[in-house]
Amino acid sequence: MPYENLDDEAVHQRTRAGQLPREAPDRLRLATVDGRTLDDRGGDSGASNDDPSATGIVKPLPPELFVEHETNAEMRWDAMGDIGFHVPNDRFFVRNHTSTPIIDAATWRLRLHGTGLSAPRSFGYQELLAMPSVTRDVAIECAGNGRSLFTTQQHQEVTGTPWRLGGIGVARWRGVPLATVLERSGITTDAVDVMARGLDPAYVADGVDYGRVRRPIPVAKALRDVILAYEMNDEPLPPDHGHPVRLIVPGWIGLASVKWVGDIEVSTSPLSSPWNTEFYRMFGDAYPPQGGAPLTTQGVRSAFELPWNATLVAGRPYLLRGRSWSGNGRIADVEVSLDDGATWQRAPLRGPHVASTWTRWQVTWKPAETGRHFLLARATDETGAVQPSHTTHNDFGYLFDAVVRHPVTVVSG
Repeated sequence: MPYENLDDEAVHQRTRAGQLPREAPDRLRLATVDGRTLDDRGGDSGASNDDPSATGIVKPLPPELFVEHETNAEMRWDAMGDIGFHVPNDRFFVRNHTSTPIIDAATWRLRLHGTGLSAPRSFGYQELLAMPSVTRDVAIECAGNGRSLFTTQQHQEVTGTPWRLGGIGVARWRGVPLATVLERSGITTDAVDVMARGLDPAYVADGVDYGRVRRPIPVAKALRDVILAYEMNDEPLPPDHGHPVRLIVPGWIGLASVKWVGDIEVSTSPLSSPWNTEFYRMFGDAYPPQGGAPLTTQGVRSAFELPWNATLVAGRPYLLRGRSWSGNGRIADVEVSLDDGATWQRAPLRGPHVASTWTRWQVTWKPAETGRHFLLARATDETGAVQPSHTTHNDFGYLFDAVVRHPVTVVSG
């Protein structure tokens, strides 16, 4: 099948829906729950997998900026109030399956191989830096972002890291279009899948070694807008965010933006890994027994830049700010309710309005009544998709996109 035909995302979804898990769904484990680190499998990566800290994360994680979840660190939305459009590197959330590897860019190599290449080869770090580059603002969001809200808001049981809404960040990424590297490696017209593999330690759960993180994407997507990034917010990639090189896959779940890329396989037949057969699929009563298709694009979401359970004073005016985003395009409209959904008002949009990122907005509120209140934000993207009032349950808590009831308490002045 010529790779041009895979531009139809429905074709890709139907193909992947047929890739069944190796075992029954009740054996599945998220790559966030019971992982531990194995020794690296070697190769000419220049990687060292010494555990940098108790969490496996290198950078400091001050509690006023992050909520720690074992090997992950969630951004605090209330720490975003004084931050502009981009999340600074030291405040960007961290999603690791195991731990951050320390990689020497001078010895690192990117190997391209597979049946979909006529001239497989490898590239060094300096070779990539010498190629024509692109710079793009793109959001990275964990597929489990909002997972805890299945329980706290919808009273449903799920498994996995209890992210609230801080498993997202927007950064300015600079790098080489993946298409450039694929073309220089002789990508063939019958190639269908591209799979990057990271250099982080192998993921192990319940005694099963799943190997390093890897996830296939269709060639059409790889050629369209994916980049091999080596800079984040005008600085070399920090270790926790993929140094020396990572994928950036706009609009798709964060897993697809593989960090610490060491090799890329290009194939003339569909590729699979545990990360698109056993993990990152929908399971539950609303889905087929073998699970839904592998997850790709993100839905529409919104968040207030406000502490959870914030305390406000009655009679004082507040400027409430927030951000909304969608994996399918720009945000077209945001409505806010200050009375738990009884009435709604349009929130003025502000700042950059860029696809594959987020849009900032604000409203003013002068609470009159003391007590507990719920603030709601509901976004619509340019495709017409609107945040629902309820997200269909899935066992592993992926893709929570319902309107969130943000609790605040108003007290007397």
